Amino acid sequence: MTNEVVYNPFAYEIHEDPYPTYKRLRDEAPAYYNAQHDFWALSRYQDLYEAMHDWQTYSNLGGVALEKGSGMAPPMIIAMDPPRQTKLRKIISSAFTPRRIAMLEPKVRELTRKYLAPLVHRGEFDFIQDFAARLPMDVISTMMGVPEADQDMLRGWADALLHREEGNPEVPKEGIEGATNLVRYFATDIRKRRGNLGDDLISALITIESDGEKLSDDEIYGFCFLLVIAGNETTTKMLGNVLLQLHRHRDQRDQVVADPRRAADAVEEIVRFDNSTQMLARVLTRDVEMHGRRMQAGKKLLLLLGAGNRDERVFDNPDKFDINRKPQQHLGFGFGTHVCLGAALARLEGRVALEEIHAVIHDYEVDEAGMERVHSTNVRGYSRMPIRFRAG
Repeated sequence: MTNEVVYNPFAYEIHEDPYPTYKRLRDEAPAYYNAQHDFWALSRYQDLYEAMHDWQTYSNLGGVALEKGSGMAPPMIIAMDPPRQTKLRKIISSAFTPRRIAMLEPKVRELTRKYLAPLVHRGEFDFIQDFAARLPMDVISTMMGVPEADQDMLRGWADALLHREEGNPEVPKEGIEGATNLVRYFATDIRKRRGNLGDDLISALITIESDGEKLSDDEIYGFCFLLVIAGNETTTKMLGNVLLQLHRHRDQRDQVVADPRRAADAVEEIVRFDNSTQMLARVLTRDVEMHGRRMQAGKKLLLLLGAGNRDERVFDNPDKFDINRKPQQHLGFGFGTHVCLGAALARLEGRVALEEIHAVIHDYEVDEAGMERVHSTNVRGYSRMPIRFRAG
């Protein structure tokens, strides 16, 4: 490649503004190779769409992150291929049905109001720390039957695992400890539950079976681990990202305030426009010829979802945040065998949160100078987001 397009997720470019680089990749290097870190990357919508459907070529066996893992994570379905992945997903899906998710709406609304109630009279608060980081963990914990007293502890371990020091792609010591603590916690919890099953997701995972097969303890740990990490972190960042864009686009915020049904449109557009999950890693199982390049078997490959969701070949005026956009199939929740199991839950949490926020706070201002981004190679969002408003 003679025209140097430099994309290096380890440099945390993703936490500033990756979209100009994404455009250059789509235009100049749609099959991009980073020699320093030895990975390939795809950035055009159609290439990504096809890759997500072709698990035989683009394997999940190496995990979904570019960097090496902590070594302590249990087996998770996002790091498996069929047929085992299909089998486990079928078992888990029976406990993660649309009906079970829909039944959570009253609880999600109750938790949202619980956290907003002491904040709306203050006139200012940190949207991430005081609200967005708490709601998803509480919802996940409600599903799993995790005691309220343990929720902050689990959130802290999950945050430590996802954090990266700037310029260092390796999992820090605190992250390894966080992963270890999460596995130990769920191992102990599941042993206790076997003698006292309840009406919660973990109990369901212990008891459900498909074709006479149940999940092993390690597989249950893995799904609990995945829920706490992915189900919490991505939704937290999604909530922050959408609030920021509604702050920047007051006319669209006015539409959400005037018609709460538009909250669902705002959630769908933020998942396209500035998704919390920007990329997913795969491993090539064979050589692939694409855009005049040969991508070699055995190499890591990044699916740049954030780039595909801004592809002008598919989306009109893709760099514009627009909740009135005609429905199109964005890449935010994936496709194929690894389509996101938690998509319905994320949509529910986002919709309810925006409905309840805009019912009591209409005129908020985000203090953009006070915002802080997370340090993570594949999660885009904020760890702090101060907002101010006229107290109710």
